[in-house]
Amino acid sequence: MKHLLSIAELGRGDVEELFRLAGECKARTRTRASATPLAGRSLALVFEKPSLRTRVTFEVGMAQLGGTAVYLAGKDIGLGTRESIADVARNLGRWVDAIAARTYAQAAVEELARHAGVPVINGLSDQEHPCQALADFFTLWERGLDLGTLRLAWVGDGNNVLHSLVLLAALVGAEVAIACPPGYEPDPSVLAAARGLGGRLAVTSEVTEAVRGAHAVYTDVWVSMGQEAERERRLEAFSRYQLNERVLGFARPGALAMHCLPAHRGEEITDAVLDGPQSVVFDQAENRLHVQKAVLLTLLGAGGVRA
Repeated sequence: MKHLLSIAELGRGDVEELFRLAGECKARTRTRASATPLAGRSLALVFEKPSLRTRVTFEVGMAQLGGTAVYLAGKDIGLGTRESIADVARNLGRWVDAIAARTYAQAAVEELARHAGVPVINGLSDQEHPCQALADFFTLWERGLDLGTLRLAWVGDGNNVLHSLVLLAALVGAEVAIACPPGYEPDPSVLAAARGLGGRLAVTSEVTEAVRGAHAVYTDVWVSMGQEAERERRLEAFSRYQLNERVLGFARPGALAMHCLPAHRGEEITDAVLDGPQSVVFDQAENRLHVQKAVLLTLLGAGGVRA
């Protein structure tokens, strides 16, 4: 594992080891046990898009592991405009030990990886969000769910988070049932890649069909960053795809409600579900910290959290 640009770069063994290491990181964080295996290491955060969870979890994660993070907003470096992506990568590779990039184009993350000479982590692109998917399945795994028999329902937009989820589900053996409005389905090439990994997938426009029998039901915003001009059209298209108590009732008893945040309360999810007893939304957010620490330890060859 040289980079984490896409879930497709991982194998099942990689996922199992990341979950084991994330669990160890979480346990040590909870007990405030000190360990600095990344002392003297540095991480550049190259962010074209604003962020709460991704920025804070990478910065705090590096600090807790003894390292340093340097935040670079889009306006600071003008990725691909003020300076070519390749030249930004070549410079950063001389100064830091790893790069986490939050970009619009997947190609930008991939170009950084080609030229940096250090590990590059996809902190979100329009195509994938691998750190989020790893945190999501870690959240299910730590609750004792058998991922090999899990049915995960997705309700809403066929977006970057879903792309990473279906690829990761294929690796761990989970089934994914997807309900999207016509015209908003996930990228067919991603679905084909997931099926090529043995993924069990179903895509429908009917919410109840996807949710019925699910162990967990996941949704995301209907209007993502960069889609603001489509807002009215999207609100109309997705009006039947809200995750509310009625929809959650079609899932298995006690099914978990999931969301990657930020949430537009009252649109794709109701307060009653997001703040309800079946919600693991803030567990997912917390677990971004622990999973990303595991990714950093793995990519930087630290071997474990005790060093």
